[in-house]
Amino acid sequence: MTLKGQTIFLRALEPEDLEFVYAIENDETIWEVSNTQTPYSKFLIRQYLENAHQDIYEAKQLRLAICKNQTSEAIGLIDLFDFDAKNKRAGVGIIIQNEANRNSGFGKEALSLVIAYSFKQLQLHQLYANIQAENTASISLFTTFGFQKIGTKKDWNLHNGKFSDEALFQLINQK
Repeated sequence: MTLKGQTIFLRALEPEDLEFVYAIENDETIWEVSNTQTPYSKFLIRQYLENAHQDIYEAKQLRLAICKNQTSEAIGLIDLFDFDAKNKRAGVGIIIQNEANRNSGFGKEALSLVIAYSFKQLQLHQLYANIQAENTASISLFTTFGFQKIGTKKDWNLHNGKFSDEALFQLINQK
C-alpha cells in the first residue's frame, strides 16, 4: 500500500527498514513522546517487521513509513493504533526522526493522507491522539486538521522524575 502526496508518500514497512525502525525505537530523545521506556533489540524489530504484512483488522494497528518523494528516503513513521472496527475508531501517532526534517510540512502532509485514508478507506468515524501537554508543535499540527482537545490526563506520564499532563484530542468524521 502506498499513499502519495505532493512531497511525501506513505508505504508499508519492509524488512529493509530494520535499521531505520531500530534507530527510531532506540532514540531516547523521543521516548517521552512515544511512551517507550526500554530499548528494542534488532531481533524484536525484525520479528515485528516479519509480521507487518498483517492487515489492520488482524493486527489492530498499522505503521507506515513516511518517505520523501524525491529520494524515497524514510524520514518518519505514522501509526494507526488501537484500531477498533466495531466502534469505527483508532488512535494516530506520528514521529519525524530527524530534527532537520521537522517543521517542513512532511508531518502535516502525512497526517492529511492518514486522515483521508482512515475516513474513506477504513470508514472510521473518529481518530484520536494522545499528546504531551507541552508538545506545542504536535498540538498545532493536530488542531490544524480540526482535532479538538477533549480532556487532560493530569500527571499522566513520568519522565526524568517529573510528572507531566497528557492531552486527549479527537477528530470526528462529520460525513
